[in-house]
Amino acid sequence: TLTDMPPPDPKANVHRYLRDARHAVLWKLEGLSEYDVRRPLVPTGTNLLGLVKHLTTVEWGHFGAAFGQPFDEALPWVNDDAEPNADMWATADESRTGIVELYQRVSAVIDALPLDAVGHVPWWPSEISEVTLHRILVHTIAEAHRHAGHADIVRELIDGSAGLMRRGDLLPSGEPAWWDGYRSRLEDVARMSAPYRTEARPS
Repeated sequence: TLTDMPPPDPKANVHRYLRDARHAVLWKLEGLSEYDVRRPLVPTGTNLLGLVKHLTTVEWGHFGAAFGQPFDEALPWVNDDAEPNADMWATADESRTGIVELYQRVSAVIDALPLDAVGHVPWWPSEISEVTLHRILVHTIAEAHRHAGHADIVRELIDGSAGLMRRGDLLPSGEPAWWDGYRSRLEDVARMSAPYRTEARPS
């Protein structure tokens, strides 16, 4: 019965949401060439490997530097003299494998510390820089899922792949023809909506 079940582990529950975001981001790289994982798809330069590098950097700071347990790897792109946005793209000598493997390792601190462990995020304003592991986990989950959404769009722009996992779960159809019709319908509705109602529709 439900009453016989052990109480849920709060840290395990929260950590699961972060793992889900990692999995969602990492599968977006699967099956793509080096060019496709690195190329910018929007005017601000957002690219898939850059999103993984950024999230790696976030976790490296939140779960390493903030709790006094730095990782062996130094990240030159976080130094004061690094160029702007250096964590949002991978240089030619930064491998996809190296970035992905680091991303998969940086959460070790989560397992080592309790949720009420206290750390300090050195780059946050002093009045809010003291954090518990619980708070920084929730903050990181929000950021990870935000960028997972970016990765969704970027991957779809590359080859049309979409969904939380490769099999496209949670999507209503896997048929390209269905999506073509759906998109055409939305386009028609958009054109019929204000201010298009009073204007001649483009041919």
